[in-house]
Amino acid sequence: MRQIILDTETTGLDPALGHRILELAGVELVNRRLTGNHFHRYINPERESEEGALQVHGLTAEFLSDKPRFREISAEFLDYAGGAELIIHNAPFDIAFLNHELSLLDLKPITEYCPGVVDTLRLARELHPGKRNNLNALCERYQIDNSARTLHGALLDAQLLAEVYLSMTRGQDSLIMEAGRTQVVSAAEKISRAQLRLVVTRATGEETAAHENQLAEIDKASNGKCVWKLIEAGAPVQAGVD
Repeated sequence: MRQIILDTETTGLDPALGHRILELAGVELVNRRLTGNHFHRYINPERESEEGALQVHGLTAEFLSDKPRFREISAEFLDYAGGAELIIHNAPFDIAFLNHELSLLDLKPITEYCPGVVDTLRLARELHPGKRNNLNALCERYQIDNSARTLHGALLDAQLLAEVYLSMTRGQDSLIMEAGRTQVVSAAEKISRAQLRLVVTRATGEETAAHENQLAEIDKASNGKCVWKLIEAGAPVQAGVD
């Protein structure tokens, strides 16, 4: 299974107000293994960032002025992400921006290229209701080193989110282990019983006498309702007998 952990940085909070993507990154997982196949591009958004957004990512218009426009990297990005399941923290935000950028190029929404989207924020809220579930909080909860995250950056955040996602869903690893264990059991079941030598250790006379004494004590304490004694005498045993 191929998955892309995806993150964006933007000029503001709402693409309907004309805000654009200025950084886009993806980290590839195949069968829950990081492959090292990353996608990372800075993008000239063709507009200034809002002050609040600039304080979050620190990517100035001057720095981005010589970077490619989204239309210049769109084919490369879709080739990279196409066919993969997307894993995004607060997915509606990033999906809205991606769809806005694609619509400006008369392209289909991102979900037409990718078979599914997992929102790790929603997943985290289900696993940890009432807790802080931003990326920093999740890194702390799952003991993932995020000391390099002084500002938000799409590639670093995608890499951290990949570690968080694997930690949050580590139960899937146990399912793989259980599948392997089933194979081992199946192999063991093929061993012929004739090859097995069972060792039977019988009770000594002293142990048998001690056992009989114990049953007698139980029978006395239960007013003659000891199940073992009833069975031994051939008497009917009713359900619910203590």
